Amino acid sequence: MKLTLRVWRQQNPETPGTMATYEVDNISADMSFLEMLDTLNEELTLAGDEPVAFDHDCREGICGACSLVINGDAHGPERTTTCQLHMRSFADGDTIDIEPWRASAFPVIKDLVVDRSSFDRIIQSGGYISAPTGTAPDAHATPVPKPDADFAFEHAECIGCGACVAACPNGSAMLFTSAKVNHLNVLPQGAPERETRVLDMVAQMDEEGFGGCTLTGECATACPKGIPLPSIAAMNKEWLRATRKVRR
Repeated sequence: MKLTLRVWRQQNPETPGTMATYEVDNISADMSFLEMLDTLNEELTLAGDEPVAFDHDCREGICGACSLVINGDAHGPERTTTCQLHMRSFADGDTIDIEPWRASAFPVIKDLVVDRSSFDRIIQSGGYISAPTGTAPDAHATPVPKPDADFAFEHAECIGCGACVAACPNGSAMLFTSAKVNHLNVLPQGAPERETRVLDMVAQMDEEGFGGCTLTGECATACPKGIPLPSIAAMNKEWLRATRKVRR
């Protein structure tokens, strides 16, 4: 395939960015999107130009690092991570726009790389347990009702990629935060911090400058791991419960 790529180039956070146009040829339909970018960077390097900076790590759809807006969609046209998106999703001669996440809480570091440390700070504020569970067999010895275990596992699938923020017209992090709150709050190991967890994580989310949630649902549509929209309602319920308990 021969493709025209319009890629966001930005030298650093202080300088303005712009879209640069590149032509790539001999792209196999079996390549992943990141392999296609590797091909572009090889050509740029051989030509003496600076390669495009982009995030990646596992390339197996697990770590969430490979976060790109492709033709206006977080992670591209398929409901998967960018590293698991293959070029067969595009046609020969296509023009593809490639941009970083767009959110004030995710400042651009360089080109397609953004700073998502705001997510780390949200987790640090309450995404942990203090109950000693010992080794894995000891932890598994604590009975957990099947519905609670299923609920926890569903929300634990969040990989923190930030697609929910990128897709949200308000730049909200409610789906991410709700996933991190809910997967611990329903487990007995998470009970000691149940109230402080949701209050602290929501407060940190607001402090980071994420937008407010208006339940447009774009976050759940873009999530590559299928975190459901009702997760936000479940967190809101936990927040109201915790607020009332603290006031007493």
